[in-house]
Amino acid sequence: MNAPRLERGSHAVVVGAGPGGLATAMLLRAAGAHVTVLEGADQVGGRTGAIRQDGFTFDIGPTFFLYPDILREIFAACGRSFDDELEMTRLDPMYRLQFDDGTTLEATPDVERLTAQVARIDPEDAKNVPGYLNETKAKFDLFKPLLQRPFHNVGSMMKPDMARALKLFRPWLTVDQDLKRWFKNPDVRLAFSFQSKYLGMSPFKCPSLFTIVAHVEYGYGVYHPKGGVNQVPHAMARVAREMGVDIRLSEPVEHLTFDGRKATGAITAKGSYPADAVVVNGDFATTIPRIVPDNLRKRWTDRKIASKKYSCSTFMLYLGVEGEFRDMHHHTIFLSPDYLTNIREIDAGQAPDDPTIYVQNASVTDPTLAPEGHSALYVLVPVGNLEGGTDWKTLAPIYREKILKRLERLCGHDIRPHIKTEIMYTPDDWQSQMGIYRGATFNLAHNLGQMLHWRPRNRFEDVDGVYLTGGGTHPGSGLPTIFESARIASRLAAADMGLPAPIGTSAEKEAAE
Repeated sequence: MNAPRLERGSHAVVVGAGPGGLATAMLLRAAGAHVTVLEGADQVGGRTGAIRQDGFTFDIGPTFFLYPDILREIFAACGRSFDDELEMTRLDPMYRLQFDDGTTLEATPDVERLTAQVARIDPEDAKNVPGYLNETKAKFDLFKPLLQRPFHNVGSMMKPDMARALKLFRPWLTVDQDLKRWFKNPDVRLAFSFQSKYLGMSPFKCPSLFTIVAHVEYGYGVYHPKGGVNQVPHAMARVAREMGVDIRLSEPVEHLTFDGRKATGAITAKGSYPADAVVVNGDFATTIPRIVPDNLRKRWTDRKIASKKYSCSTFMLYLGVEGEFRDMHHHTIFLSPDYLTNIREIDAGQAPDDPTIYVQNASVTDPTLAPEGHSALYVLVPVGNLEGGTDWKTLAPIYREKILKRLERLCGHDIRPHIKTEIMYTPDDWQSQMGIYRGATFNLAHNLGQMLHWRPRNRFEDVDGVYLTGGGTHPGSGLPTIFESARIASRLAAADMGLPAPIGTSAEKEAAE
């Protein structure tokens, strides 16, 4: 592909090389901007990066790759094919849910097989599976335009697409309450609602809008990129560099420069980077107070940021283990025997006493992740964020033993003697090592008061020339929505710099208004 013509005065600096920052950089470069990406870490990806140790590879954060259509469109806007850049496997079953009593449900996009799986739990509820999936598809189709455009103010709520979506919004219901219209059995509801954990929230508090995540899974599939989800930002960075984007690693931004309230560039220890547009992809609640002076911020002051509600955190074990676990699925969610108590403990900022654990055993699909005859196990436990005051220095080794004991039931034996390498992350580590505010790995909570125009806006409202992408802005957490935030931010920045729109869906045409 020929490099786009560069316009004078169209310099963009992107703070952070996470998925949202890389996608924004690609799109702005395709629109004709000079783009520099400044990343503090020594690799791209942020929490979508990789840990490599002793021959094992682990994704740091996301392990479910959903809805690749958005990235296909972003790559196409840059004259490239996403599928040519990355080898992916579509998983079927997508994951296994295992209840404490040994009952399992294989989540498959095949509706007939899925109905049969639900019938093993509750034959009456199983009859409603096709109808429920049809409604989530209709709901997703109505809400998709809302996830593709910015919400600048209350007036953004009054547009026709919002009115059309309201009939299926039901803002007075939680995910669990909405599911009660279809399923009476709490275990069946749990099978279709645990996805709220992708947002770091409880199905008993998460707004009913997010039942659409089920359609993202069942309608579009769950994928595993060869080498792990960390290969997605690597592919993006490779293409961005080939397009002419300057990606600078190990160069954290110290602060932005301003002329009045207009951002004019970024400063690092290595130099100054003038810019007509600055796109911030760092963790919002950590990065904005660090690089934008509090006295310039009227809506998102330090005090306001501290007062907001944040998602749960996670306790992580990354285990390189001798042996293979052929009977364990690629993704397994091993549910707590008392899920409601588990949720209440997390909401109270605690580490659950009898936790739900998620285990990725990706080596059954992808042998590149571990040496021959070994397995790379990724173990995630939702826990309260640091606001709960848990002393993780004391608790961590105790909690590790608790989780390894619970893991025995999935592995079939005690794996402790077979662990060849190990990394542990606590909420303290998410904050200190990854710069995540309060260790809240899923960013600002997705309650009704922190969505749409109540969330930090893609054209940051407190200063001029600054744009936001990532999980802390609209439309929210999760890779698909982060990529949508990049499309919105890139369109807004391009319009403000007088550049052509980098991508042209009907929803995004409204973004420059």
